[in-house]
Amino acid sequence: MKNKNRWLIALSAVGIHISIGSVYAWSVFTSPIQQQLGWGLKEISWTFSLAILFLGLSAAFLGHFVEKFGPRVSGTLSAILFGIGIAGSGLAIQMESILLLYLFYGVLGGIGLGVGYITPVSTLVKWFPDRRGLATGLAIMGFGFAAMISSPIMNKLIVSVGIANTFYILGSIYFVLIISSAQYLSKPADDYVPEGMKALKDAGKSKVKPDLAQLTANEAVRTIRFWALWVMLFINITCGIAILSVASPMAQELVGMSATAAATMVGIMGLFNGTGRLVWASISDYIGRVNVYTLFFVIQIAAFFFLPTIISASIFTSMVCIIMTCYGGGFSTIPAYIGDLFGTKQLGAIHGYILTAWAAAGLVGPIFVSWIRETTGSYQSTLIIFSVLFLVALSISLFIRLDIQKLRQLNERNNIVADSQTN
Repeated sequence: MKNKNRWLIALSAVGIHISIGSVYAWSVFTSPIQQQLGWGLKEISWTFSLAILFLGLSAAFLGHFVEKFGPRVSGTLSAILFGIGIAGSGLAIQMESILLLYLFYGVLGGIGLGVGYITPVSTLVKWFPDRRGLATGLAIMGFGFAAMISSPIMNKLIVSVGIANTFYILGSIYFVLIISSAQYLSKPADDYVPEGMKALKDAGKSKVKPDLAQLTANEAVRTIRFWALWVMLFINITCGIAILSVASPMAQELVGMSATAAATMVGIMGLFNGTGRLVWASISDYIGRVNVYTLFFVIQIAAFFFLPTIISASIFTSMVCIIMTCYGGGFSTIPAYIGDLFGTKQLGAIHGYILTAWAAAGLVGPIFVSWIRETTGSYQSTLIIFSVLFLVALSISLFIRLDIQKLRQLNERNNIVADSQTN
Protein backbone atom coordinates (compact mmCIF):
# COMPACT_ATOMS: atom_id res chain seq x y z
CA MET A 1 0.00 0.00 0.00
CA LYS A 2 1.39 3.38 -1.02
CA ASN A 3 1.70 5.85 1.84
CA LYS A 4 -0.25 9.10 1.63
CA ASN A 5 1.28 12.56 1.70
CA ARG A 6 1.86 13.28 5.38
CA TRP A 7 1.54 17.06 4.87
CA LEU A 8 -1.95 16.54 3.45
CA ILE A 9 -2.69 14.43 6.54
CA ALA A 10 -1.62 17.45 8.62
CA LEU A 11 -3.81 19.75 6.48
CA SER A 12 -6.78 17.44 7.04
CA ALA A 13 -6.16 17.65 10.79
CA VAL A 14 -6.16 21.45 10.55
CA GLY A 15 -9.49 21.30 8.68
CA ILE A 16 -11.07 19.38 11.56
CA HIS A 17 -9.60 21.60 14.29
CA ILE A 18 -10.50 24.89 12.60
CA SER A 19 -14.12 23.66 12.46
CA ILE A 20 -14.50 22.39 16.02
CA GLY A 21 -12.40 25.25 17.47
CA SER A 22 -15.21 27.65 16.51
CA VAL A 23 -16.75 26.70 19.87
CA TYR A 24 -14.49 29.37 21.39
CA ALA A 25 -16.47 32.00 19.49
CA TRP A 26 -19.59 31.14 21.50
CA SER A 27 -19.64 34.58 23.12
CA VAL A 28 -20.63 36.04 19.71
CA PHE A 29 -24.07 34.47 20.22
CA THR A 30 -24.52 35.61 23.83
CA SER A 31 -25.89 39.14 23.35
CA PRO A 32 -28.09 38.33 20.28
CA ILE A 33 -29.69 35.40 22.16
CA GLN A 34 -30.23 37.60 25.22
CA GLN A 35 -31.89 40.30 23.12
CA GLN A 36 -34.04 37.92 21.09
CA LEU A 37 -35.15 35.48 23.78
CA GLY A 38 -34.54 37.32 27.05
CA TRP A 39 -32.59 34.47 28.66
CA GLY A 40 -30.14 35.31 31.45
CA LEU A 41 -26.39 35.56 30.90
CA LYS A 42 -25.66 32.66 33.28
CA GLU A 43 -28.18 30.42 31.50
CA ILE A 44 -26.65 31.16 28.11
CA SER A 45 -23.05 30.84 29.36
CA TRP A 46 -23.83 27.41 30.79
CA THR A 47 -24.18 26.18 27.17
CA PHE A 48 -20.46 26.79 26.57
CA SER A 49 -19.48 25.25 29.92
CA LEU A 50 -21.43 22.10 29.02
CA ALA A 51 -19.68 21.87 25.64
CA ILE A 52 -16.24 22.05 27.29
CA LEU A 53 -17.28 19.54 29.97
CA PHE A 54 -18.46 17.03 27.35
CA LEU A 55 -15.34 17.71 25.29
CA GLY A 56 -13.22 16.42 28.18
CA LEU A 57 -15.53 13.52 29.03
CA SER A 58 -15.91 12.31 25.45
CA ALA A 59 -12.18 12.62 24.80
CA ALA A 60 -11.59 10.38 27.82
CA PHE A 61 -14.29 7.78 27.16
CA LEU A 62 -14.02 7.65 23.36
CA GLY A 63 -10.23 7.59 23.12
CA HIS A 64 -10.34 3.78 22.84
CA PHE A 65 -12.97 4.12 20.09
CA VAL A 66 -10.57 6.32 18.09
CA GLU A 67 -7.76 3.76 18.48
CA LYS A 68 -10.00 0.79 17.62
CA PHE A 69 -11.80 2.16 14.55
CA GLY A 70 -9.20 4.60 13.24
CA PRO A 71 -9.22 8.31 12.39
CA ARG A 72 -11.53 8.09 9.36
CA VAL A 73 -14.40 6.51 11.30
CA SER A 74 -13.93 8.66 14.40
CA GLY A 75 -13.60 11.80 12.25
CA THR A 76 -16.87 10.92 10.51
CA LEU A 77 -18.53 10.45 13.91
CA SER A 78 -17.26 13.88 14.95
CA ALA A 79 -18.69 15.43 11.77
CA ILE A 80 -22.12 13.91 12.42
CA LEU A 81 -22.30 14.83 16.12
CA PHE A 82 -20.80 18.32 15.79
CA GLY A 83 -22.83 19.10 12.66
CA ILE A 84 -26.09 17.98 14.29
CA GLY A 85 -25.14 19.81 17.50
CA ILE A 86 -24.61 23.15 15.75
CA ALA A 87 -27.54 22.83 13.33
CA GLY A 88 -29.78 21.54 16.13
CA SER A 89 -28.99 24.68 18.10
CA GLY A 90 -30.87 26.58 15.39
CA LEU A 91 -33.92 24.43 16.11
CA ALA A 92 -33.53 25.17 19.82
CA ILE A 93 -33.53 28.91 19.09
CA GLN A 94 -36.60 28.60 16.87
CA MET A 95 -38.43 26.62 19.56
CA GLU A 96 -37.14 29.00 22.25
CA SER A 97 -35.94 26.06 24.36
CA ILE A 98 -32.83 26.49 26.52
CA LEU A 99 -32.89 22.76 27.35
CA LEU A 100 -32.72 21.86 23.66
CA LEU A 101 -29.80 24.27 23.29
CA TYR A 102 -28.02 22.49 26.13
CA LEU A 103 -28.71 19.12 24.49
CA PHE A 104 -27.63 20.07 20.96
CA TYR A 105 -24.77 22.54 21.48
CA GLY A 106 -23.62 21.43 24.94
CA VAL A 107 -23.99 17.64 24.85
CA LEU A 108 -24.01 16.50 21.20
CA GLY A 109 -21.77 19.34 20.01
CA GLY A 110 -19.46 18.81 22.99
CA ILE A 111 -19.09 15.08 22.30
CA GLY A 112 -18.40 15.79 18.61
CA LEU A 113 -15.87 18.38 19.73
CA GLY A 114 -14.04 15.92 22.00
CA VAL A 115 -13.89 13.12 19.41
CA GLY A 116 -12.79 15.56 16.72
CA TYR A 117 -10.08 17.01 18.94
CA ILE A 118 -8.28 13.73 19.60
CA THR A 119 -9.00 12.06 16.22
CA PRO A 120 -6.05 13.43 14.19
CA VAL A 121 -3.50 13.70 16.99
CA SER A 122 -2.32 10.09 17.40
CA THR A 123 -2.32 9.76 13.60
CA LEU A 124 -0.12 12.85 13.18
CA VAL A 125 2.38 11.63 15.77
CA LYS A 126 2.76 8.38 13.81
CA TRP A 127 3.23 10.21 10.49
CA PHE A 128 5.76 12.67 11.98
CA PRO A 129 8.09 10.68 14.28
CA ASP A 130 10.81 13.21 13.38
CA ARG A 131 8.65 16.34 13.92
CA ARG A 132 6.01 15.41 16.45
CA GLY A 133 5.79 18.89 17.95
CA LEU A 134 5.46 20.66 14.61
CA ALA A 135 2.74 18.28 13.39
CA THR A 136 0.53 18.43 16.47
CA GLY A 137 1.27 22.16 16.78
CA LEU A 138 -0.13 22.77 13.28
CA ALA A 139 -3.41 21.01 14.03
CA ILE A 140 -3.93 22.46 17.49
CA MET A 141 -2.94 25.91 16.24
CA GLY A 142 -5.97 25.59 13.95
CA PHE A 143 -8.11 25.07 17.04
CA GLY A 144 -6.60 28.15 18.68
CA PHE A 145 -7.14 30.39 15.64
CA ALA A 146 -10.64 29.11 14.86
CA ALA A 147 -12.47 31.67 16.97
CA MET A 148 -10.59 34.54 15.35
CA ILE A 149 -11.59 33.26 11.89
CA SER A 150 -15.18 32.32 12.67
CA SER A 151 -16.21 35.26 14.90
CA PRO A 152 -16.58 37.89 12.12
CA ILE A 153 -18.37 35.35 9.89
CA MET A 154 -20.81 34.54 12.69
CA ASN A 155 -21.44 38.24 13.32
CA LYS A 156 -22.27 38.92 9.68
CA LEU A 157 -24.54 35.88 9.42
CA ILE A 158 -26.47 36.77 12.60
CA VAL A 159 -27.13 40.27 11.28
CA SER A 160 -28.12 39.14 7.78
CA VAL A 161 -30.02 35.85 8.32
CA GLY A 162 -30.76 35.66 12.08
CA ILE A 163 -29.49 33.43 14.89
CA ALA A 164 -31.32 30.20 14.00
CA ASN A 165 -30.35 30.32 10.32
CA THR A 166 -26.75 31.07 11.32
CA PHE A 167 -26.65 27.83 13.30
CA TYR A 168 -28.18 25.91 10.36
CA ILE A 169 -25.61 27.31 7.92
CA LEU A 170 -22.64 26.77 10.26
CA GLY A 171 -23.74 23.23 11.12
CA SER A 172 -23.85 22.34 7.42
CA ILE A 173 -20.47 23.95 6.67
CA TYR A 174 -18.73 22.28 9.62
CA PHE A 175 -20.21 18.90 8.72
CA VAL A 176 -18.84 19.12 5.17
CA LEU A 177 -15.42 20.40 6.31
CA ILE A 178 -14.94 17.77 9.02
CA ILE A 179 -16.22 14.77 7.07
CA SER A 180 -14.20 15.65 3.96
CA SER A 181 -11.05 16.17 6.06
CA ALA A 182 -11.61 12.89 7.90
CA GLN A 183 -11.71 10.84 4.69
CA TYR A 184 -8.03 11.49 3.96
CA LEU A 185 -6.91 10.59 7.47
CA SER A 186 -5.36 7.16 7.92
CA LYS A 187 -2.58 5.55 9.89
CA PRO A 188 0.77 4.98 8.15
CA ALA A 189 2.08 1.48 7.52
CA ASP A 190 3.61 -0.16 10.60
CA ASP A 191 7.12 0.08 9.15
CA TYR A 192 6.69 3.67 7.92
CA VAL A 193 9.72 5.95 8.26
CA PRO A 194 9.88 9.42 6.59
CA GLU A 195 12.44 9.61 3.77
CA GLY A 196 14.67 12.18 5.45
CA MET A 197 14.62 10.31 8.74
CA LYS A 198 15.35 7.00 6.98
CA ALA A 199 18.43 8.46 5.27
CA LEU A 200 19.75 9.82 8.58
CA LYS A 201 19.04 6.52 10.31
CA ASP A 202 20.88 4.54 7.63
CA ALA A 203 23.84 6.90 7.98
CA GLY A 204 23.75 6.54 11.75
CA LYS A 205 22.99 10.24 12.24
CA SER A 206 19.38 10.09 13.43
CA LYS A 207 18.79 12.27 16.49
CA VAL A 208 15.28 10.95 17.18
CA LYS A 209 15.24 9.24 20.56
CA PRO A 210 13.22 6.05 20.95
CA ASP A 211 10.02 6.31 22.98
CA LEU A 212 10.44 5.63 26.68
CA ALA A 213 7.81 2.86 26.62
CA GLN A 214 4.95 1.41 24.59
CA LEU A 215 2.01 1.31 27.00
CA THR A 216 -1.74 0.88 26.68
CA ALA A 217 -3.95 3.62 28.09
CA ASN A 218 -4.85 1.49 31.12
CA GLU A 219 -1.17 0.82 31.81
CA ALA A 220 -0.29 4.51 31.39
CA VAL A 221 -2.78 5.72 34.02
CA ARG A 222 -1.08 3.52 36.60
CA THR A 223 2.22 5.39 36.24
CA ILE A 224 3.44 8.44 38.15
CA ARG A 225 4.39 10.05 34.83
CA PHE A 226 0.75 10.13 33.67
CA TRP A 227 -0.47 11.93 36.78
CA ALA A 228 2.49 14.32 36.68
CA LEU A 229 1.46 15.31 33.13
CA TRP A 230 -2.19 15.58 34.22
CA VAL A 231 -1.45 17.94 37.13
CA MET A 232 0.95 20.09 35.07
CA LEU A 233 -1.61 20.47 32.28
CA PHE A 234 -4.40 21.14 34.80
CA ILE A 235 -2.48 23.99 36.45
CA ASN A 236 -1.45 25.47 33.10
CA ILE A 237 -5.03 25.42 31.77
CA THR A 238 -6.68 26.53 35.04
CA CYS A 239 -4.56 29.68 35.27
CA GLY A 240 -4.79 30.36 31.53
CA ILE A 241 -8.58 30.02 31.38
CA ALA A 242 -8.88 32.12 34.53
CA ILE A 243 -6.89 34.94 32.91
CA LEU A 244 -8.93 34.64 29.71
CA SER A 245 -12.19 34.89 31.66
CA VAL A 246 -11.25 38.13 33.49
CA ALA A 247 -8.65 39.71 31.19
CA SER A 248 -10.72 42.77 30.34
CA PRO A 249 -11.84 43.82 33.87
CA MET A 250 -8.42 42.92 35.30
CA ALA A 251 -6.63 45.19 32.79
CA GLN A 252 -9.05 48.02 33.57
CA GLU A 253 -8.52 47.64 37.31
CA LEU A 254 -4.75 47.11 37.44
CA VAL A 255 -3.43 49.45 34.73
CA GLY A 256 -6.43 51.67 34.06
CA MET A 257 -7.15 50.52 30.51
CA SER A 258 -10.35 51.75 28.88
CA ALA A 259 -12.98 49.14 28.02
CA THR A 260 -12.12 49.53 24.31
CA ALA A 261 -8.39 49.10 24.88
CA ALA A 262 -9.01 46.06 27.09
CA ALA A 263 -11.22 44.49 24.40
CA THR A 264 -8.42 45.04 21.86
CA MET A 265 -5.98 43.36 24.25
CA VAL A 266 -8.27 40.31 24.48
CA GLY A 267 -8.21 40.01 20.68
CA ILE A 268 -4.40 40.21 20.65
CA MET A 269 -4.28 37.54 23.37
CA GLY A 270 -6.18 35.19 21.04
CA LEU A 271 -3.55 35.73 18.36
CA PHE A 272 -0.72 34.83 20.77
CA ASN A 273 -2.68 31.85 22.09
CA GLY A 274 -2.87 30.42 18.56
CA THR A 275 0.70 31.32 17.58
CA GLY A 276 2.10 29.86 20.80
CA ARG A 277 0.60 26.48 19.92
CA LEU A 278 2.75 26.17 16.81
CA VAL A 279 5.88 27.96 18.05
CA TRP A 280 6.29 26.12 21.37
CA ALA A 281 5.42 22.72 19.91
CA SER A 282 7.98 23.25 17.12
CA ILE A 283 10.63 24.36 19.64
CA SER A 284 9.97 21.16 21.61
CA ASP A 285 11.25 19.12 18.63
CA TYR A 286 14.68 20.69 19.22
CA ILE A 287 14.99 21.13 22.99
CA GLY A 288 12.63 18.37 24.15
CA ARG A 289 9.16 18.36 25.65
CA VAL A 290 10.50 18.13 29.22
CA ASN A 291 12.48 21.35 28.80
CA VAL A 292 9.59 23.19 27.14
CA TYR A 293 7.21 22.41 30.01
CA THR A 294 9.80 23.53 32.55
CA LEU A 295 10.20 26.79 30.59
CA PHE A 296 6.41 27.31 30.63
CA PHE A 297 6.40 27.30 34.40
CA VAL A 298 9.54 29.39 34.93
CA ILE A 299 8.18 32.08 32.59
CA GLN A 300 4.72 32.09 34.20
CA ILE A 301 6.01 32.14 37.78
CA ALA A 302 7.84 35.39 36.92
CA ALA A 303 4.97 36.78 34.81
CA PHE A 304 2.23 36.24 37.39
CA PHE A 305 4.47 37.47 40.22
CA PHE A 306 5.32 40.76 38.46
CA LEU A 307 1.94 41.47 36.82
CA PRO A 308 0.43 43.13 39.93
CA THR A 309 3.35 45.61 40.04
CA ILE A 310 3.10 46.72 36.40
CA ILE A 311 1.60 50.16 35.74
CA SER A 312 2.25 50.40 31.99
CA ALA A 313 -0.62 49.17 29.78
CA SER A 314 1.75 48.11 26.97
CA ILE A 315 4.02 46.12 29.30
CA PHE A 316 0.96 44.55 30.95
CA THR A 317 -0.39 43.51 27.52
CA SER A 318 3.00 42.07 26.50
CA MET A 319 3.23 40.05 29.70
CA VAL A 320 -0.30 38.65 29.36
CA CYS A 321 0.40 37.72 25.72
CA ILE A 322 3.52 35.80 26.77
CA ILE A 323 1.35 33.91 29.29
CA MET A 324 -1.07 33.12 26.46
CA THR A 325 1.69 31.56 24.34
CA CYS A 326 2.48 29.22 27.25
CA TYR A 327 -1.23 28.46 27.70
CA GLY A 328 -1.65 27.54 24.02
CA GLY A 329 1.71 25.77 23.89
CA GLY A 330 0.65 23.48 26.73
CA PHE A 331 -2.14 22.06 24.58
CA SER A 332 -0.05 21.51 21.45
CA THR A 333 3.03 20.07 23.17
CA ILE A 334 1.19 17.53 25.33
CA PRO A 335 0.40 14.98 22.54
CA ALA A 336 4.07 14.76 21.52
CA TYR A 337 5.05 14.56 25.23
CA ILE A 338 2.63 11.64 25.64
CA GLY A 339 4.19 9.92 22.61
CA ASP A 340 7.69 10.35 24.09
CA LEU A 341 6.71 8.88 27.46
CA PHE A 342 4.12 6.24 26.57
CA GLY A 343 4.65 5.51 22.87
CA THR A 344 2.11 5.52 20.06
CA LYS A 345 0.41 2.21 20.86
CA GLN A 346 -2.71 3.90 22.29
CA LEU A 347 -1.75 7.56 22.15
CA GLY A 348 -5.28 8.71 21.26
CA ALA A 349 -6.78 7.00 24.31
CA ILE A 350 -4.05 8.30 26.64
CA HIS A 351 -4.48 11.81 25.22
CA GLY A 352 -8.21 11.49 25.90
CA TYR A 353 -7.58 10.59 29.54
CA ILE A 354 -5.14 13.51 29.92
CA LEU A 355 -7.73 15.93 28.50
CA THR A 356 -9.98 15.37 31.52
CA ALA A 357 -7.62 17.98 33.02
CA TRP A 358 -9.09 20.42 30.48
CA ALA A 359 -12.66 19.60 31.48
CA ALA A 360 -11.80 20.03 35.17
CA ALA A 361 -9.86 23.26 34.57
CA GLY A 362 -12.67 24.68 32.44
CA LEU A 363 -14.99 24.42 35.43
CA VAL A 364 -12.48 25.36 38.14
CA GLY A 365 -10.55 28.25 36.51
CA PRO A 366 -13.26 30.93 36.06
CA ILE A 367 -14.93 30.05 39.39
CA PHE A 368 -11.59 30.06 41.22
CA VAL A 369 -10.49 33.47 39.94
CA SER A 370 -13.90 35.01 40.68
CA TRP A 371 -13.90 33.57 44.23
CA ILE A 372 -10.41 34.91 45.00
CA ARG A 373 -11.32 38.32 43.55
CA GLU A 374 -14.47 38.53 45.71
CA THR A 375 -12.69 37.22 48.81
CA THR A 376 -9.60 39.43 48.61
CA GLY A 377 -11.14 42.41 46.83
CA SER A 378 -8.41 42.65 44.19
CA TYR A 379 -6.78 40.81 41.31
CA GLN A 380 -3.29 41.24 42.81
CA SER A 381 -3.79 38.38 45.27
CA THR A 382 -5.18 36.19 42.48
CA LEU A 383 -2.04 36.63 40.40
CA ILE A 384 0.27 35.88 43.34
CA ILE A 385 -1.68 32.67 44.08
CA PHE A 386 -1.30 31.64 40.43
CA SER A 387 2.44 32.24 40.70
CA VAL A 388 2.53 29.84 43.69
CA LEU A 389 0.54 27.24 41.70
CA PHE A 390 3.15 27.42 38.96
CA LEU A 391 5.84 26.78 41.58
CA VAL A 392 4.05 23.49 42.27
CA ALA A 393 3.93 22.75 38.52
CA LEU A 394 7.65 23.56 38.19
CA SER A 395 8.46 21.15 41.04
CA ILE A 396 6.52 18.41 39.26
CA SER A 397 8.29 19.15 35.95
CA LEU A 398 11.63 18.69 37.72
CA PHE A 399 10.47 15.53 39.49
CA ILE A 400 9.34 13.91 36.22
CA ARG A 401 12.89 14.27 34.89
CA LEU A 402 14.13 11.91 37.63
CA ASP A 403 11.45 9.36 36.75
CA ILE A 404 12.33 9.58 33.04
CA GLN A 405 16.05 9.22 33.79
CA LYS A 406 15.44 6.09 35.88
CA LEU A 407 13.33 4.53 33.13
CA ARG A 408 15.95 5.34 30.46
CA GLN A 409 18.66 3.69 32.57
CA LEU A 410 16.43 0.63 33.02
CA ASN A 411 15.79 0.48 29.26
CA GLU A 412 19.53 0.70 28.56
CA ARG A 413 20.28 -2.17 30.98
CA ASN A 414 17.53 -4.28 29.43
CA ASN A 415 18.90 -3.59 25.93
CA ILE A 416 22.42 -4.60 27.02
CA VAL A 417 21.06 -7.84 28.52
CA ALA A 418 19.01 -8.55 25.37
CA ASP A 419 22.04 -7.93 23.12
CA SER A 420 24.26 -10.21 25.21
CA GLN A 421 21.68 -13.00 25.08
CA THR A 422 21.33 -12.60 21.29
CA ASN A 423 25.10 -12.78 20.79
